Amino acid sequence: MIADINPDGADVAKAMGAAFQLTDMSDPDQVRALAKVTVDRLDRIDIWHNNAFGAVFKPIHEQTLEEFNAITGVGIRGYWMGAKVAVEQMRAQGGKGVIVNTASVQSYVGERGFSAYQATKGAVLAMTRSLAIDHAPDIRAVAIAPGLVLTRAVEGIPDDVMGEVLAGIPAGRGADPREVASLAAFIASDEADYMSGTAVILDGAYLAIG
Repeated sequence: MIADINPDGADVAKAMGAAFQLTDMSDPDQVRALAKVTVDRLDRIDIWHNNAFGAVFKPIHEQTLEEFNAITGVGIRGYWMGAKVAVEQMRAQGGKGVIVNTASVQSYVGERGFSAYQATKGAVLAMTRSLAIDHAPDIRAVAIAPGLVLTRAVEGIPDDVMGEVLAGIPAGRGADPREVASLAAFIASDEADYMSGTAVILDGAYLAIG
C-alpha cells in the first residue's frame, strides 16, 4: 500500500503493483482511513513507514504560523497518528510489527532557514525512541536519518544553498531515493530484529565532519 497527497502517486503504485490511497497525513481522519483501507485490502499491517514531510526555506521571522502549523501537522501530528493507528492494528493482530520513521540529518544539526522542518525531525527521533520502549519486544521502531536525497522535493532549494550543501558532503553527492528505500526494507526485515529505538544515518559522511 502506498499513500501520498499527490494523486500522481497512483501511477507509481500501479507500476509497482501496489495499491494506492490518496492521503493527507496532516488529517487524522484520513490517516485512520488509510489504516482501515490497508487492513480491508491486505488483512493486516506489519510495517508502517511514515515518510511524508513539509518544509519552507526562510528564517523564522519570515515564516507564518500557518506555515508552521502545516509543516508540523504533517511531520509531527501526522507521524504520531500514523504510528498510533499502526500500533493499534499490530496489537489487535497479536503479532510483531515495525514502525519506520523518516527523520533527517537535520535532526542533529542546524541549517539556515529550516527551523520549522528541523523541529519536526527532532521530534521524530524522540517519538521513535518512546515508541520502541513502549511496545518492546513485539513492535520495533526505527528512524532513518538521510542527508540530501535527490528527489523532486529538493528542486526548490536555491542554487547557492544547494552548492553549499553538496560541498559539505564528503561523498560528493546526494543519495539516490533507492538507497533510502533499500535501507527501509532492511530495517523492516527480520534481519534487523534487534534494531529498535535508534536512528540509522545515511548521509555520505555529512555528519562525520562535524
